[in-house]
Amino acid sequence: MGKVSVERLARMYESMLRIRVAEERIADLVEAGEIGCPCHLYIGQEAIATGVCEALTTDDYVWGGHRSHGHYLAKGGSLDAMVAEIFGKVTGCAEGRGGSMHLFAPEVGILGTVPLVAATIPLSTGAALAAKLRGDGRVSVAFFGDGATEEGHFHESLNIAAVYKLPAIFVCENNFYASHMALLERRAADNIIKTADAHGIAGASVDGNDVIAMYEAAEAAVSRARAGEGPTLIEGRTYRWRGHVGASYDTDVGVTRKDELSEWKPRDPIARAATLLGAQGWTPERFAAVGDAVEAEVAAAVDRARSASMPRAAELYTHVYHEAPAAGR
Repeated sequence: MGKVSVERLARMYESMLRIRVAEERIADLVEAGEIGCPCHLYIGQEAIATGVCEALTTDDYVWGGHRSHGHYLAKGGSLDAMVAEIFGKVTGCAEGRGGSMHLFAPEVGILGTVPLVAATIPLSTGAALAAKLRGDGRVSVAFFGDGATEEGHFHESLNIAAVYKLPAIFVCENNFYASHMALLERRAADNIIKTADAHGIAGASVDGNDVIAMYEAAEAAVSRARAGEGPTLIEGRTYRWRGHVGASYDTDVGVTRKDELSEWKPRDPIARAATLLGAQGWTPERFAAVGDAVEAEVAAAVDRARSASMPRAAELYTHVYHEAPAAGR
């Protein structure tokens, strides 16, 4: 376990479990037709968001993309507000206007998730620039998939972060698929981490299913950022268990992936953390108690979302068009 205490590992285990249970419940609701908005599930990748966010403070910034339930929950976003948002209810974190891919919790440093590939990388870089100009010590983290590394936003952002030594951390969640295309169908080589060298910044390629390894890599990156030593690129190598979008396991819009899932399931990040906790004295009863508490928390969030109100039809265009101030103001 290295320098990670049992208490920290237990906290990260519970965070990963909350993400997993919440997303499995969301998957059930999608399949049942009760949730209608597109949901991109994070199942299998929980160690990356959890390990990185464990190294951050509440004030640090986190930016995510279309697959960001895990980032939102790991950073401390309200489970109730997230579930309600996915249901499209007014009690949601975006008042039911954004759905699964537009999560927002400024009170814990989540200034937005955006489904456009690579879109939040420059936003995160801008937040890091603002933090440096203010001198407030905040760090800004962008989470994105391997497909985003093929966009101009990614390279331009790394360049400006490197030039100005911004307190930025770029976390590539390399699950080896961009939508439906495998990594080596799109790239000549499996070499994303070499981008760090190309831009003159620190880089680390990490087992993305090892929550301790992810935490330690993030902790080192945060220390460099706060010390004014500039940005870091972290590649977490992992695998999403479900399809690109929706609840299915192996089929994405009629395209069948290779049978890698059977190889990745034994590397389940939650099971790996549980094994370590078991070696530290956790009993089956303690695991059951934590599991029951998380299940109850998720069930209660779903019940509250079901009973919440839908947005009023009269407010459909609110925040869509500019509204002139009232006369005299």
